[in-house]
Amino acid sequence: MADFFYKSNEPTTISIVRNFYVQKAIFLAQLNVLGSMFGGKVAPMRDVDSNYAGGVKLSGGTDLDVHWCRPDDHGYRSLRAAAKPGKGISKEVRAAIRAEHERLIAQWNEHCPGRLSGSDYWDRLGINTGNLWLCGGIKFELNNVAYFHLGFQINKAEHDALVAAGQPTSGWIDGAVEILASEYETARLAKLKAIEVANA
Repeated sequence: MADFFYKSNEPTTISIVRNFYVQKAIFLAQLNVLGSMFGGKVAPMRDVDSNYAGGVKLSGGTDLDVHWCRPDDHGYRSLRAAAKPGKGISKEVRAAIRAEHERLIAQWNEHCPGRLSGSDYWDRLGINTGNLWLCGGIKFELNNVAYFHLGFQINKAEHDALVAAGQPTSGWIDGAVEILASEYETARLAKLKAIEVANA
């Protein structure tokens, strides 16, 4: 699969990319709040389209199994859809377990952040998200420049011609100019360094 690199100085393009990362920071902060309510870190998960909340890393053993699924390979547990009380307990205890589970589910639903869709922002940028799912794409902003790494090529003249002909297009990012992989990589490393300094 080929790799194509672009940058844009267009203010609207930069604003869209920057806004995605602002929303992602809010999402991660909300995960921290959610985790504090359940006594462990919540796994930040990502699929082809979205960032979403995963399981919770809880300290404890089989005593947690009544409310939580068994830990995954990284030690994170997901809240069960329904409580799983053990055998040989009284109706009262069973009812109390179910009531506690309903409380846990209500707390999760109230405080769990919604999915953060990457497609929404790519759509705003003008990119065909079907191409992204097939070929991949990365975006970030550094020093008022938006950078893109796409698994497919975008071309303004071709895009405009296809739109005029009513045909599907890979899309176009306002202000995009193709750059060398080395320029992209220099910006990417600088961005990582800036994040490291900010988090120090």
